[in-house]
Amino acid sequence: MRLRQLRYLIAVAESGSINSVAHSHYISQSALSTSIRELEEEMGVKVFNRTNKGITLTSEGVELLAYARQVVEQADLMIRHYKSDRSDAHRKLSVSSQHYAFVVNAFTEFVTKRHDESCEFTLRETRTANVIDDVRSFRSDIGVLFLSTYNERVLRRRLDEASLRFVSLFRARPHVFVREGHPLAKLDRVRVQDLGGYPRYTFEQGPEGSLYYSEEPLSSLPHRQRITVSDRATMTSLLRRYDGFLVSTGVRSDEMLDGIVAVPLDVDEVMNVGYVVHRERKLSSLALDYIAELNRLIMGFADKNALVPSKEVARAVAGDAGGVGGTGAAGGADGAEQGAPEGAAAPGEAAEWARLQHRAHSGPYMSSATFFANSTGSSMGSPSTRSA
Repeated sequence: MRLRQLRYLIAVAESGSINSVAHSHYISQSALSTSIRELEEEMGVKVFNRTNKGITLTSEGVELLAYARQVVEQADLMIRHYKSDRSDAHRKLSVSSQHYAFVVNAFTEFVTKRHDESCEFTLRETRTANVIDDVRSFRSDIGVLFLSTYNERVLRRRLDEASLRFVSLFRARPHVFVREGHPLAKLDRVRVQDLGGYPRYTFEQGPEGSLYYSEEPLSSLPHRQRITVSDRATMTSLLRRYDGFLVSTGVRSDEMLDGIVAVPLDVDEVMNVGYVVHRERKLSSLALDYIAELNRLIMGFADKNALVPSKEVARAVAGDAGGVGGTGAAGGADGAEQGAPEGAAAPGEAAEWARLQHRAHSGPYMSSATFFANSTGSSMGSPSTRSA
């Protein structure tokens, strides 16, 4: 098997014509047919169905085509890496992410601070499987996604197989996003049974997706109808104009601040949002700077009740700021963040917040009731999420 054969296979599959590919690749039609036939014989499969009307892929051909594209893409990445100026690797940044506005905001802030036109920046909002595969294949430096008690085991295994390492950015309780004026918008907290009469919005994950790859937690929640979209603009438009709901973190994007509210969902779940990097890849200075921008943005969120920054983020930002009183935001013997959310009303609430932050980092997950409220009488039991 040769790379040239795989390139021919991909070209013929995309064009549907051996004649046109032979012409564009400056090869005779018979030589091209022979090359593909030899590949079929070597792999032991029939790739194309050949008729008078043209050629189509067989089911085995579809599978082989997917592998061929992966091999060719990896080869092209290797060629570009070693044939280009090695310093170029440090002037490129590529990020793949699930549909999170904070990732876009950090990317925008990051790009606007750099005026070197030789730098190349790429951000892809994409499916969960693509986020993992982009970082695995070195197409992206960083990938952003979330783990939960439901998907952790499956995604951790997938990340291990791809040689990826997950670093937590923050933990957040699931929220229900609805339009202002929606019956659920009046509630301080949405119960599971409140959702059954409304459509549920989700982001499309493609044919390779599964419930474990969903960008939204709690896939089994009751709903009247499922509406799937692939971009945040459509999602925002639906949320503003229709009576459906989206389940995500309590952090809203700028475009969602007008006409959309986020209400805490009363469930036993916590979302752990973080980034993945390849274990065998040393991050460039650009990638490290982008991570620092993410950390600063997360620590600067106005609504501290909507999320708890990870210990790693708090330490990193404290290190950038030079620390506070010798310990910084991540000070103390156990590294738990100190201090209450901005605007805390009373010393008791500050103590509660510090205690919950410590417990939030004592293990990978805990129930949202324990994580954010711990008891129905807690002063943090019903945080406002109207101004995330």
